[in-house]
Amino acid sequence: MEKSLIIDLATLPEEGKAYSGELDGAVFELQKGDAVSVGPMEYDLWIQRFESELLVTGSVSAPFEFTCVVTLKPFVKTICLPKAAVSVEIGNSGQIDIGGALREDVLIEFPADPRCDEGDAPEPCEIESRYLAVDKPGVDDLSIPPRSEGDDRWSALNDLTGLNDQT
Repeated sequence: MEKSLIIDLATLPEEGKAYSGELDGAVFELQKGDAVSVGPMEYDLWIQRFESELLVTGSVSAPFEFTCVVTLKPFVKTICLPKAAVSVEIGNSGQIDIGGALREDVLIEFPADPRCDEGDAPEPCEIESRYLAVDKPGVDDLSIPPRSEGDDRWSALNDLTGLNDQT
């Protein structure tokens, strides 16, 4: 499987050319503890040259294994970019690898807080009750100390109201 998508500018027709195929998932170079690439990056692109840049349009997708922020279970989600559009400066080079530009577009679409109910095979995304303190019986030996009489530390904040209205 290919690890790069090399475009030979000398053979690229002026009206553009279609490219489709797969790039190895290793192109994402993800750190341990991040999401894990579980398949190839598939692409179906139209590439056209405009003076000093390549315009790359089309669709790109790649599957990843994420860890749910709620259940801490791994799940697979495919990042799909059905209308990808990338502009790549080409300078004077005869060949250019656009795999890195496609990689960046996919990585930008990673969910900030991945949830298993948003995966390719959605699962219930509920935290187990054993992890919720409100569901535990109150038999622990912790006592909540009563607020001491005359504890006036927070009352100073009440005096600060209306300061933004002063000019």
